[in-house]
Amino acid sequence: KGPQLYLAQVRFPPRTMMTGFRLNLSPLKEPLGFVKLVEWLTAIFAFGSCGGYSGTNVISLFCGNGTNETLSAAFSYPFRCAPNRSFNRQHCIQTNKMDPQDHYSASSAEFFVGVGVVCFLYSMVALLVYLGYMHVYKDSDFGPIIDFLLTAALAFLWLVSSSAWARGLQTVKHATGDAGIAATLGVCAQGDVTCRVTEFASLRSLNVSVFGFLNLCVWAGNAWFVYKETRWHAQKHGGQAAPQRTQVPAAI
Repeated sequence: KGPQLYLAQVRFPPRTMMTGFRLNLSPLKEPLGFVKLVEWLTAIFAFGSCGGYSGTNVISLFCGNGTNETLSAAFSYPFRCAPNRSFNRQHCIQTNKMDPQDHYSASSAEFFVGVGVVCFLYSMVALLVYLGYMHVYKDSDFGPIIDFLLTAALAFLWLVSSSAWARGLQTVKHATGDAGIAATLGVCAQGDVTCRVTEFASLRSLNVSVFGFLNLCVWAGNAWFVYKETRWHAQKHGGQAAPQRTQVPAAI
């Protein structure tokens, strides 16, 4: 019976760590999980305010013969070049100045929205790990390290994408103004026609989307809390906290 019992113990060793799902909401009460929840919400706010935008400007044409006409110029995300029948069948004219339908604005807007979507998905996965697999996350050396590297990389992407979209938004505002419309519409190039924007579309949501820099601050702060979970932080402070022993002379 002794050898048989030994073989049974070898074949079926007791499990020292459970890797199953364990729902635990306590990480939300700590900065590590709470900030990740804030990141999830701000990511929705960022790409929703930019990616779902659409607006229409009303343009008045003052002709030399005394007649006036009104056109509706619609533009929306991602602000690409496209023909518009309301422009008297005039196509988007490429000039030295960028217009709202230029590919430069499209690339910066798409980059900003893409970063927001990626951060939204990563925040969901991270929250799932925190709330259900925190026991595995704590016992693993690579989990916190990977989490820290990805969080730092996404914080850098927020910096780049927010800066690019802030510049792209200025392009959109210029192109939808009087000067941009005059440069875009072929009919406005005629000498006896004056084009003016008499009703501007509300750019409130686009202005709010520039607060993507807020996401940079949130993700940079979260990177610090994730770094504290890594072994790098533990080794650094563990060595500094070790007390120095002083030799006490033995009693004679």
